[in-house]
Amino acid sequence: MPKMKIRKGDQVQVLSGKDRGARGEVIRAIPSEGRVVVRGVAMVKKAQKPNQMGQNGGIIEKESAIDVSNVALIDPKTDTPTRVGYRFGTDGKKVRYAKKSGEEI
Repeated sequence: MPKMKIRKGDQVQVLSGKDRGARGEVIRAIPSEGRVVVRGVAMVKKAQKPNQMGQNGGIIEKESAIDVSNVALIDPKTDTPTRVGYRFGTDGKKVRYAKKSGEEI
């Protein structure tokens, strides 16, 4: 599996599926499966049992993971979806950049 270019904390836009066009922050990245969890996207209902810590049971809504190929990073300069590339910065470190504007992420 190729390296995931989307990380936790990135602002992304959903490209396909029932939530197409939705934007949100990546709250969890799962590189081994090539999936990400985006805040407010791909909501599913789950039956939750009450536990001893005082949490109530019932039906809760939570985000489910979606494939990383279905999201695109939001370009910080143009506020549009873009692809991500890698290059070496002035200090010799590998940095991510937005392919549309060339801006470092």
